[in-house]
Amino acid sequence: MTDSGAALPEYLAGLDFPVSREDLVRWCQENGASTEQLQAVRALPVEQFSSPMELTEALRTLP
Repeated sequence: MTDSGAALPEYLAGLDFPVSREDLVRWCQENGASTEQLQAVRALPVEQFSSPMELTEALRTLP
């Protein structure tokens, strides 16, 4: 996971699943994520996340 992806969990509290990547980007923007973190979310290969675990796994695959 990149440094930018590493801090993302603090922005994910209260997020309802399933969630689309676009909704995830919006959620992170509204909760103060940095530009680097938003770029990391936009780079995720999955378009829909069914659970927090699925999202965590996708974040771990970031270069």
